[in-house]
Amino acid sequence: MLGRYFVPGGLEPGRPYRPVPRLGMRPNRARDELAVLANFAEVFLAKDGHDGPVGVNYLEKIQLATPAAVYGAMLAGVDHVLMGAGIPAEIPRLLDALAAHRPAEITVTVAGAEDVRHTVGLDPANLLRRPAVPVPRPKLLAIVSSHVLAAYLARSAATRPDGFVVEGPVAGGHSAPPRGRPHLDDAGEPVYGPRDVADTGKVAALGLPFWLAGGYGTPDGLARALTAGATGVQVGSAFALCRESGFDDRLRRRLLGRAAGGDLRVRNDPLASPTGFPFKVAPLAGTLAEPGVYERRPRLCDLGYLRTPYAKPGGGIGYRCPAEPVETYVRKGRPAEEAAGRQCLCNGLTAAIGLGQHRDDGYREPALLTLGQDVGFLAGLPEDHSAADVVDHILLGARP
Repeated sequence: MLGRYFVPGGLEPGRPYRPVPRLGMRPNRARDELAVLANFAEVFLAKDGHDGPVGVNYLEKIQLATPAAVYGAMLAGVDHVLMGAGIPAEIPRLLDALAAHRPAEITVTVAGAEDVRHTVGLDPANLLRRPAVPVPRPKLLAIVSSHVLAAYLARSAATRPDGFVVEGPVAGGHSAPPRGRPHLDDAGEPVYGPRDVADTGKVAALGLPFWLAGGYGTPDGLARALTAGATGVQVGSAFALCRESGFDDRLRRRLLGRAAGGDLRVRNDPLASPTGFPFKVAPLAGTLAEPGVYERRPRLCDLGYLRTPYAKPGGGIGYRCPAEPVETYVRKGRPAEEAAGRQCLCNGLTAAIGLGQHRDDGYREPALLTLGQDVGFLAGLPEDHSAADVVDHILLGARP
């Protein structure tokens, strides 16, 4: 991997990143090795220099990457696996198997093939040169938006996680769509109602620890969560805007400036994500949130993390994404209307951390930024805050 991808000193300006194997159903050793190593490195670096617990967050939607990604994180000693954007019912069994270095697989949703079970898996013996001692099994925290889903997962030892993150609709990134018939407000954003608020009492009755997320990143938010019986809170936006977050620093400072000026309004876009989930988009000039930037970007799908497997008429498996070129998407059997307004999250979010693709002709991928819709967390934080500032500030809410 070092010989193939590592460039001492970094890439020269304008030099493109080398392509990596795309996710797919067919076994690919090079792809699995890269996923294992990448997740190992990410967790290893996160654990360096302290003895606190480290968790890694995955999208259940990206099923094709899950076994290899989880295994790499486990080899680095990850303490928690958090998973949302779907129903992580098969993940407890996956963690059990991989902790013992046994072959493991999960079901992959293939559109149009609901009557046939498709799977993707990993056999550690194909990657390790000799048997290894078992690794600690991380705890699984399922990210849910309703007490109903929490109860469903907790009903059986086979599907039961070790805890829950109960996420409200204002949290950053993806959010569950409102229950019932879709309804948009005058700004074109999904309207949430009482049915979309999880009953924390029913979650607490399940007997598993839980954390509240979405508008809880303040001392008052922590105090409210503890009063509701939660173990604590999950915080995203305050850490995303801290100095150590990995956000492209110029973009981070511009977002902080907008938020401090009181004119930062994060939009819950029902169309932006190709997954079909509403997605929070932070408006900033020069990013994909700007209509002109979105329209000028050539539609392409060269990373493909959010592609959906589908059954071809001839019996094979294909892959499609509403953010790919419209004519390509239509050729794969879907209506053009589904592609309208879709953003390439894969490239946009990669560019947001300063790793956007650039090409010899001068083309650079524009960034797409996401934050939670409640930016009140900035009150009480220094102007250019650190992660430690965030922790110290929020923990004020745990004092008697």
